Parts: sequence; C-alpha cells; structure tokens
Amino acid sequence: MERLEASEYLWLLAAIPVYAALFGAHWFWKKRVLRQIGSRFQLAQLVPRVSKVRPWFKAILVALALVLMAIGIANPQTGSRMETVKRSGIDIIFAIDVSKSMLAEDVRPSRLDRARQLVSACLDALGGDRVGLITYAGDAFPQLPVTTDLAAARLFLDGIGPDQVSAQGTNLSAALDLAAEMYSKEGQHARALVMLTDGEDHEGELDAAIDKAKGLGIKVFTIGLGDPRGGPIPIKDLYGRTTSYKENKAGEKVITKLQASLLQELAASTDGQYFSGVDTRKTIEGLTEAFGAMERSEFESSLYTDYEDQFYWFCGLALLLLLADSLILERKTKWFDRWLQ
Repeated sequence: MERLEASEYLWLLAAIPVYAALFGAHWFWKKRVLRQIGSRFQLAQLVPRVSKVRPWFKAILVALALVLMAIGIANPQTGSRMETVKRSGIDIIFAIDVSKSMLAEDVRPSRLDRARQLVSACLDALGGDRVGLITYAGDAFPQLPVTTDLAAARLFLDGIGPDQVSAQGTNLSAALDLAAEMYSKEGQHARALVMLTDGEDHEGELDAAIDKAKGLGIKVFTIGLGDPRGGPIPIKDLYGRTTSYKENKAGEKVITKLQASLLQELAASTDGQYFSGVDTRKTIEGLTEAFGAMERSEFESSLYTDYEDQFYWFCGLALLLLLADSLILERKTKWFDRWLQ
C-alpha cells in the first residue's frame, strides 16, 4: 500500500517548466552573443574544447533532481506491515444542542463554544473508547457514527452550529431516540450518551425516550450550559460582531435560562450524572471517572497499516544528481569524447 504523506508539496513540480524556460532563454542568449563574436568555424578554433551537448545534459540532471526533491518532500510512504489491533473501551456519543439559545454568552465565550471546548477536552482524555457525534435542536441529526477515529470527531466538531438545523427548540427526546437508533446497530458494549445543552424549550415525549435508552443500557450524562439567571441571544453580522439581540413578538429582549433541574432528572433516571459546564476541568475529571467505572469491552479487530517513509531514497538520488552536475564540466574531456560531445 502506497501513499503520499504531504501531497500538497507536489506543487513544487511547477518549478520544472520555470527552470526549463530560464535555461532555454539563457541558451539562446548565449548563442546570439557568440554569433556576434565570430562564425562557427572561428569559434571552433578559439574554444575547441567547449561541448554543445554537455550544458543540456547538465540541465537535464538538475531538472531530474528537482523532480526527485519535490517527490521526496511529499514523502512517499509504503505500508510495509499489516497487523491486527484490538482495543477495549466503551461507546460514547456526544449530543450537542445547536439551538439559537446556545449562542447566549452568559457562559464565555458562548454556550455553544463552551460545549465544543468540553467535547474537545474530553476527546483528549479518552483512551481506547469509541465516540459518535449528534447535533440537535428541534430535531436531531447524526454527524459521526460511533468510531475510534478521534481526528474525524474533532473535524466534525469544528463545523457544528445553529445553521445546521432549521427547526429550533431543544428536543431532548429526539437526541435520545437518535442515540438509541445508532447504538442499536452496534455490538453489546457499555454505552454512554453525553448531552450538552441549556435544557430550555424542551419538546417531545421525554419519558418514552428515556425508557428506550434504559432498555438499551445507555447511561445519560448531562452537562448544563448557561446561567440560571439567563442571558440574551445575540444576533451577529458576517464578521462576528453583535448587532442586536433576539426579541419576542412584543419587541422585548428574549432571555434564555439554564434549566438544570430537568437535566438532573434526566441523568438520574438513567443512572448517569449531571455536571455544570461552568468548570471545564471539574467536568472532564467527573466524566473521565464515570467512564472509567463502566465495564469496558473489547472491540472487533481492525487492520492497522504501519507506513514507512521513503523520502530518503528520492532526496538521496537528487543529491547524487546534483553532485554529478557539479563534477561534469561544460568543456570536453578525453574520456567523455566518445559519447558526450
């Protein structure tokens, strides 16, 4: 199996036609100047040992060296070893509320940004666990199925926001139902659902969703984001500057508040825990401890490719070509006369 670790560096190959154009221009300029000095016969008498072919040969060596250097910088890799990797851990789905109320800045920098920070910090603390990602507001949407690819989880995490959903509100039951559906397709591993939300504007049949989660053995951990006293919902322009605040039909500023009691009840009903999103360190420590207490299962074996770098072959050959270019003179030599004039 082969791949290029940094294929973006192949754009350096664009230097080859530039070098060829400069060499060609210099060649024709030198030829024109020599014609002004004398005829071809006269030049042959004045500089009999000057080769017409060697400059082109040296140019080809330099061009090949540039090609090899560009490929070497891109670092070709080969999969020299395939081995079976087994991991043990639990399955964790992060469900992030992306309703408009999560834009409130009563928790800095905002409720939604704090949710991203918490999930990112939690990913850093995980070991061999598998993770999934859900976003929800008036409805719930899967962003990432349960996987061991934490890099993919971070990539999807950076892109979440209120623009992903059209239906507003905080439909906790929809997030629970979706998590149950995602877990029903997986093996019988220990399962956790981490819901990051302000808990406001609850919709849906929460009791039925809780019963379904309990039936699948899902422990729900809730993280409350926001201030119980509440805060306004900012409306920002394209540059991220707050231009106004959301208002109701009466023209009054909408104040969104954390509904901690609902989230505490939800966590307790599934043998989970509630955490306040105000203290990031304390929340991550609590979650890590709770995850560590859950029974860990061995995941199915997966193939892992150990790639080996091959850049040194290309860079080494390029250096040899450059060395050869520096040793070959443009004037003729006796031992080269037979095949390189």
